[in-house]
Amino acid sequence: MAMIRILLSTRLGERRWTQADLARATGIRPNTVGELYHELAERINLEHIDLICEALGCEISDLLTREPNSEPRVRSRTGAPIHNKK
Repeated sequence: MAMIRILLSTRLGERRWTQADLARATGIRPNTVGELYHELAERINLEHIDLICEALGCEISDLLTREPNSEPRVRSRTGAPIHNKK
């Protein structure tokens, strides 16, 4: 199964920031920062990502990455699985 990874814990560790530091710097609720930090968030507010990138001086690609699916989840109009070329 594919997974969107949130690399916030890595970025904060590199800067030696706590979750509380990020919440104060961005105005994002501490609970929301915690969900992102622990990769529990099911949805991500784009404004939050922008604020985090600004605060940490990074790009979106430094915060989010995608691990490919082991099996296709998307189907063509005929119902056959779509296999992405590598």
